[in-house]
Amino acid sequence: MDCIFCAILAGEIPSKKVYEDETAFAFLDINPFHAGHTLVIPKRHVADLTADPQALAEIAPAVTNVAGLLLGKLDAEGLNLLVNSGSVAGQEVFHLHVHLIPRYADNPGMAGLARRDPDIDLDAVYRRIAG
Repeated sequence: MDCIFCAILAGEIPSKKVYEDETAFAFLDINPFHAGHTLVIPKRHVADLTADPQALAEIAPAVTNVAGLLLGKLDAEGLNLLVNSGSVAGQEVFHLHVHLIPRYADNPGMAGLARRDPDIDLDAVYRRIAG
């Protein structure tokens, strides 16, 4: 299987892990929309949201825990939760993943969601979350 997220789980590709439990793993997105943009994935390979009806429910506690972590550690004022299912919906990695995107007052609303920020210092964000 050629899955980048499975390779991250196996430790073959480094990541900035922010959370892990028995069913889920969460790490910073390397091409974030906003500071703290995090992906939550199931530890077992599931191609997308529709491939296994139980997969999203299995990682829901991790999604909730990571959301609280991001809001608390990054002083975010809200967040967006996003799941792309299928290539036509924008899914690029075919391993189910939930995007948690912290939101800040200086860039509110849906219009501000779709612009990636190339100037985010992932190491600095990681230190704030992990520290």
